[in-house]
Amino acid sequence: MTEEPASGIELTVNGKPVTLPAPMSITDYLKLRGHHDRMVVVELNGVIARRPSFDATVIRAGDIVEVVHFV
Repeated sequence: MTEEPASGIELTVNGKPVTLPAPMSITDYLKLRGHHDRMVVVELNGVIARRPSFDATVIRAGDIVEVVHFV
């Protein structure tokens, strides 16, 4: 019997382990979580991501993401 590979990618978001279905852009991740891109600051692997780069910046396995949502 062979073991099926785990689906999704593992990363850390706001200090907690998270599994996403696949690598995705910051914009897609924010939509998935119900956040508006103008109401957050996103740090990816210790570097603040600039809002104009959200569409082109891909979150991958092993990344460390911090999302601060303004209320």
